[in-house]
Amino acid sequence: MNNTIENGKSAAIVAYLTIIGTIIAYFMNNDTKNSFASFHIRQALGIHITYFVLGAFVSIFDSWMVSYSFWIFIIILWGYGLVTAIQGEQKEVPLLGAQFQKWFSTVN
Repeated sequence: MNNTIENGKSAAIVAYLTIIGTIIAYFMNNDTKNSFASFHIRQALGIHITYFVLGAFVSIFDSWMVSYSFWIFIIILWGYGLVTAIQGEQKEVPLLGAQFQKWFSTVN
């Protein structure tokens, strides 16, 4: 198990960098199908899609309170996911992590 984590750690960390990092991590993990990397790729993909969808919705409102709340929410999800990947843990991000695992279950 520990060897699996070490082998997938670089792809897991790269997945959180940007949406392009998630795509790169997907292709890095395409041959090996590391379960640790796949878990974090699904989490990162969910965070990035949430960012784009909620960002489009939040942009309708002209309120700094709504905008800052959105940014704080995304930064917390992103930071939590990145830190757990660095620590070698498979913890779902708060609120949406379980849904990300279900929705993107085909991402290996």
